Amino acid sequence: MNPKVIIIGCTHAGVAAIEQILKYYPQAEISVFERHNTISYLSCGTYLTLENVISSIDETVYADPAYFSEKGVDMRLRHDVININTDEKTVLVQNLETKEFSTEPFDKLIMATGSLTAIPAIQGVENTKVKLCKTYEEAHDLCVTEQDKKRIAIIGGSYVGVELAEGYRKSDHDVTLFHQESTLLDKYVEPKTAQRIQELLVAQGVKVKSDTSATSFEDGPDNSLIVKTEEVDYEVDMAVICTGLIPQTDLLQGEVDQLDNGAIIVDDYMQTSNPDIFAAGDAATVKYNNLQTNAYIPLASHAIRQGALAGINVLDRRLRSIGSQATTGMLLFGYTLAVSGATKAAALAAGFNADCVTYEGSYRPDFMPEAHTVRIELVYDRNTRKVLGVQLLSKHDVSQAADTISTLMQYNGTIDELAFMDMLFSPNFNQSFNYLNFAGQLAVEQEQGYLRT
Repeated sequence: MNPKVIIIGCTHAGVAAIEQILKYYPQAEISVFERHNTISYLSCGTYLTLENVISSIDETVYADPAYFSEKGVDMRLRHDVININTDEKTVLVQNLETKEFSTEPFDKLIMATGSLTAIPAIQGVENTKVKLCKTYEEAHDLCVTEQDKKRIAIIGGSYVGVELAEGYRKSDHDVTLFHQESTLLDKYVEPKTAQRIQELLVAQGVKVKSDTSATSFEDGPDNSLIVKTEEVDYEVDMAVICTGLIPQTDLLQGEVDQLDNGAIIVDDYMQTSNPDIFAAGDAATVKYNNLQTNAYIPLASHAIRQGALAGINVLDRRLRSIGSQATTGMLLFGYTLAVSGATKAAALAAGFNADCVTYEGSYRPDFMPEAHTVRIELVYDRNTRKVLGVQLLSKHDVSQAADTISTLMQYNGTIDELAFMDMLFSPNFNQSFNYLNFAGQLAVEQEQGYLRT
């Protein structure tokens, strides 16, 4: 009898899982249950559409349900899983169009249910002028239906909030960005780099209100929205909530091991504490190599890799995850911000004897045109000298440099190794020592010289 695999959710992790199951287990019967009409929407489509980089959010939908149906996959869009019976290995499903229920058996199940916007407990947050920005439908609302709203409040200064601020400014909106912490992107970059980001936003006309929390939303005159804070009230046309994500895992509450926030703990094969259930993407934990923890790091890159691993391993434990350094990047008003690994604060909180150096210098010789300055924050462990994290900011594209440091950290590279790591030289591309070498050398100097080998 052919094994029956059920996949719940079909964004990045779900799509990646289907592709691998079709490749490695063609005998498997695959059923996919997805609440929405679309699959595989990339949420970056929101700000890219606002900036007119792309003409429509539809361009970021990269998978067609019909393609999988033609491959024999039972694709059930607009179907909501109501209950998972882990003892009987069945799921209760409702067809959201007909309202009919059905019970479906499984041999293996992959939870790819993703995440939800963490909606803050702010009075009036249910106001229709307060929007979310995660799903395709929400993005369509922001990019099409509500484009006539000119005064925008963005609640939350993490990646999504900062990217939306840029998108709305580039589409000639009046933008106020509220962030309750003292610095933007506080979980990802050092305070000085965060300050540079804030200065860049302000220079482009974004009003940044750090150390400021919205306390309530109220209707204002002429169909406006009043954002109340402890000190000042702000009149806008619309607010967008960008205060983080929470895993959508209620279906397995108490059935598998989870973090306190509900993220499902998985092993290196994406298997949960129930051997017949796998999890991937925003529903699951990530093995965070830098701090040696199971962490919740909801990124599309993680979802795609984890989904692929879940599909590869669902019927046979074939391939282990090598974990993650949580490498991310963002293009902001012509500057590249690229990050990999931990901040100094996060490393210290995890018990490491961490320190940080800041390097600034031209990415290539000054006699070359547009020899843009690269700013680097390099975090390392003073005891082991291992590199723990890096943050780069430049008008030069430094995104691949973050990938380079991610690879170095993957294999426990040290500041001493980084200082002399082999890299090409040409004045077209870099200095005789690469800027990453210089950052490593600066860390070595801070530690009073190289470690004897």
